[in-house]
Amino acid sequence: MSFRPSGGLVLGRSGSTLLDRMAYALILTWGWRRWLVAFLAGAASALSQPPYFAFPVLWITFPVLVWLIDGAVASRRGGRVRRFLPAFAVGWSFGFGYFLAGLWWIGAAFLVDAGAFGWLMPLAVLALPAGLALFWGLGAAIAQAFWREGWRRVFALALGLGIAEWLRGTVLTGFPWNEIGYALTAGDVMMQSAGLFGLYGLNVLALVIFASPAALAPIFPGQRRPVALPFLGLVAIITLAGYGFVRLSDAREAFVPGVKMRIVQPAFDPASAWGPEDKDKVLDTFARLSTQGSPLTPGTVLVWPESSFPFALTEDPDALSRLADLMPPGVSLVTGAARVETLPDGSRKVYNSVYVIDDNGTIQGGYDKVHLVPFGEYLPFQGFFDRIGFTAVNQLPGGFSPGTLRHALSLPGAPSFAPLVCYEVIFPGAVVPRGERPGFIINVTNDSWFGRTSGPYQHFHFARVRSVEEGLPMVRAADTGISAVVDGYGRVIEQSPLGGDATVDSQLPIAAPKPPDVLARGFILPIMLCLCLALVLTRGTRSTR
Repeated sequence: MSFRPSGGLVLGRSGSTLLDRMAYALILTWGWRRWLVAFLAGAASALSQPPYFAFPVLWITFPVLVWLIDGAVASRRGGRVRRFLPAFAVGWSFGFGYFLAGLWWIGAAFLVDAGAFGWLMPLAVLALPAGLALFWGLGAAIAQAFWREGWRRVFALALGLGIAEWLRGTVLTGFPWNEIGYALTAGDVMMQSAGLFGLYGLNVLALVIFASPAALAPIFPGQRRPVALPFLGLVAIITLAGYGFVRLSDAREAFVPGVKMRIVQPAFDPASAWGPEDKDKVLDTFARLSTQGSPLTPGTVLVWPESSFPFALTEDPDALSRLADLMPPGVSLVTGAARVETLPDGSRKVYNSVYVIDDNGTIQGGYDKVHLVPFGEYLPFQGFFDRIGFTAVNQLPGGFSPGTLRHALSLPGAPSFAPLVCYEVIFPGAVVPRGERPGFIINVTNDSWFGRTSGPYQHFHFARVRSVEEGLPMVRAADTGISAVVDGYGRVIEQSPLGGDATVDSQLPIAAPKPPDVLARGFILPIMLCLCLALVLTRGTRSTR
């Protein structure tokens, strides 16, 4: 006895294993039940991300996604566009569950000022995952266009979602948060593969590895069980771990002589309406934490977090004078601060900046944040939102203005560094200025908006992966945490807990050798996608019976 749905797919009852029966049941699921299963599988997949790293769950959820798309392919009908809607709906439902479960913590930022933004929290918590899920819907539709029987459909999925994840990190300024490739970066050893493939390459690899068990359930009577693909997926995991082990076995801890880092982590309440009148309180807090423990000595670099001052530092000579009094000779300060620029017409632009300040209180260099947070630091379609009276979460009229150039900054007596503000650190291949290789990275951020949720842990892990990709140490100063010093292999040298005031002292690690991905950036992802396409198009028939 067999079932022949629209599209001609034949499902026999020859399968006798539990896996066969589960696959058949999922393929035959239709309507809202198919979408609900996809949503639940996507939500479970979020457990593969930090801080949980339960990546084995993907060996269950990704085969479920493959079998649901099998059913969507079998039931397709209509014109050229409509025939892709069932697969798109499956991909979107899976993605919506994944992003909703992985990004729920974003709602905490809207509760900081609940009176002004609390009503937006449900909308934001649902709208962002729904929008990001469109990329997964597109990826599933692309996969359907190349869908084949047997093991080839695993590579069709890797092709479609690999493209979708790259687009998600690029389109409309991009938001590559919780990319599926991070599931392969749990722990210091596994993390080293990011230096070999880059995050977008890891996305494709993860999709193949975790979707491969779907091939074990033949969807046509008489088909073979291609055990080689799941076996190779397991071998790939072991190989990645082996590569990481070998790379770390040759990595010795080495530090820049004569340079010490002191990271100051305040715990300012984001709900407090900080203003210029709070200058003394803020500066006193930073002075107390900066001198906490051992005294400041020559060769020390102080690092303070993003937007450390509730006033324009360059317009307050008294504040700069107090900073000079704080720092003994030979000590430098790297701090986040707002920069105000007055234009000839009298209008003002505000930048989210990083300054280097010497022991005389003189600003030696600065960087304006290039990659701003949509709706957090600026409003897309500003004119429309101005008309309806809506402001960005920072409540700055007009929002921040973006910087124009990513560049390194110099430090007296220390290597140059690449400054990154907040979520600029999540963008693979965009954390170091083109043509430059600084000695390390400084990431200043304010994660107090998200409290003790999974968000700050995710943010910190992504920063560590950027260090591995670039082979560069990272010094991270975060309001409320997590502040840390990480070496060029992503290993944590020193770290503060999340929440509360803290001072972190550490030496500065020496940069690691350039990983292979840095030498071949821009080529790895296209090569892997072309390989997937070639495997899909090898001898075999399309799923159009």
